[in-house]
Parts: sequence; C-alpha cells; structure tokens
Amino acid sequence: MIDRKKRKELLLLNVLKNTESSLSSPRIADELSALGHEMSERTVRLYLQQLDRDGLTISNGKRGHQITQFGLTELESSKIIERVGFLSAKIDQMTYQMNFDLNTISGTVVINVTLVEPGQFAKNIPDIIKVYADGYAMGRLMTFLEPGESLGHINVPEKMIGIGTVCSITLNGVLLKHGIPTVSRFGGLLELRDKKPVRFVEIIMYDGTSIDPLEVFIRSGMTDYMGAIRTGNGKIGASFREFPAESRNTVIHLAGMLDRIGLGGLLRVGMPGQSLLDIPVSEGRIGAIVIGGLNPVSILEETGVRAYSRALAGLIDFKRLFSFEEMEDRIRKFL
Repeated sequence: MIDRKKRKELLLLNVLKNTESSLSSPRIADELSALGHEMSERTVRLYLQQLDRDGLTISNGKRGHQITQFGLTELESSKIIERVGFLSAKIDQMTYQMNFDLNTISGTVVINVTLVEPGQFAKNIPDIIKVYADGYAMGRLMTFLEPGESLGHINVPEKMIGIGTVCSITLNGVLLKHGIPTVSRFGGLLELRDKKPVRFVEIIMYDGTSIDPLEVFIRSGMTDYMGAIRTGNGKIGASFREFPAESRNTVIHLAGMLDRIGLGGLLRVGMPGQSLLDIPVSEGRIGAIVIGGLNPVSILEETGVRAYSRALAGLIDFKRLFSFEEMEDRIRKFL
C-alpha cells in the first residue's frame, strides 16, 4: 500500500513526466488541480525540495523543475503491481507496431536505449566493438540519440547520449510480417564455453515480469561479457523463442536475409518437438535461441560505468542505424 506522502510525490512526478519543459510550482499546482488533486503551491514547493534532494527531480531555477531519469525509474517501479505481465504484452504490441519491410530494407525497427556520458562510453568502445565482432550482439547495427532527443518515454539528458541497439523483438516483427507467429518464452543468461552456447544458467519468463530479464541480470552484476570476449568463456544475454514446426526452413531463410543487412541475431534453431539446450519445446513447435539486444552496452556495467538501460525503448527508422565499426568516428561529435 502506498502511503499518502508517497502518493503525492508520485503525482508530482507524473505531472513532470508528461511535459518536455521545466514546470514552476504554480503551474504544477494548476496541473494537479485540473486532474482533480488539490495541492497548494507551498506544498508543491516543499515536495519538490525533497524530490530534488532524492535526485528524482532537478531545479532549473526560475524556469522550474524537471523529472530526472531516476525519477522516471521510480515512477515506473511504483506501478510494478499494475504491470505484472506487462513485458509480454509490450513485446506483442511492439511486434505489431514495427513496419520494417525486409524486401525494401526500409521501415521501423525496435531498439533498446542506454543513457551514458559520451566520455565514459568512448573509453569502452574497444570492448564494445569486440562484443559485436564476436557475434554476441543482435546484428551489427546501432545508433546514437543526441542530448534533448526523445524516444518513447526516454528523454536524453544534457551531457549524455543514448546508445541505441537493435532489440531482438525486431526478429518477431519481421517473422510476423511473413506470417510466422512467435512465442517469446523467456530471457536468460547463456553460458559460453569456447565461444559455444552450452546452457542457460538463469531464466526469467516474459509473462511473469514487468522488467526485461537482461536489465535485471545487468544491474545485478550477473553477466560476464568480459570473459566471453577475452577467453570465449562467459555469460551473455539471450532469449528463447518458439515458432511453428512447419516454419523452420522459412525462419532460417529469413534469419539469413536479416543477417546480410546487419540485423541477424538467431544463434541456434532446434528441430520440431525436440528440446534445445535442455529447454523442452512444445509439440508442433521448434525452439530457437536469439542474442540479447542489450549485450554490447552491458560491458559498461561490468567496467563500473554508471548507465541506464531500457529494453524495447521504442521504434526507430532503419535509416538511422549505422555499422558498429563507425562508432569511434561518430562518438567524436559528442566529446
């Protein structure tokens, strides 16, 4: 149960979340009143002072206050009970919303976004390149979001950039456009030995969580990408999908086409009705392992860099993506 004080703080954060500019105390009080919540300007100021101290909002002087990324995270976390099962629903929603056309190589794809200081990101580029080069990323493409740019519910703060990596749900969208439905079962940590997948050591079912599993593993320090790129032995993010058994050849064909344009991420495909890496598969279906979209930026957490990652952040035009080999040149404009 959320207490009265906490509820008022969340009301203020929600008002600030829905605006791109700073809001003054009188303006916030007016917005709350319009929503049916009476709160005096003085009370709003007192709450904002506490929210500033907690790092949930930031004061811009006379212009007013803005919600921080930590404030957005707190707002989302407060709704956790309401969002159980939300991730599986969001996967379906974004699968239907993306309109990428494999034949014309145009349209929108789903991306994840990680917020980080450009200098901190630049220091880790050699290791991030290795993650891509070793095939531990969802394809070979990425993008940068500039300060002030927005995608979905994410706003890139000043002095930071957004690192956009292709989300593995893009594969679901492409297959759906070709008449192949996908069942996304779980996300997990995939153990590698000599660069080969051997087993899932941790899994979180998509229909029982409100947070992307890989986000959980990254924040908990459970990944081992450094081991994967240096010795071939480590733990990386991956997910498990199921497709109709009759679609196996088509899935492999489409995955090959995606790989050729830089969107590949299908690591392994099973046989009809047979388990894959000891994961049982339903009768009439095939199992598949798909590389995690957040894998490249997960290196940041392992090296102690403070970053904020959000899976399934939104849709972006394919034309915005560039090869990972260009990131060293492109990051210079932000340094």
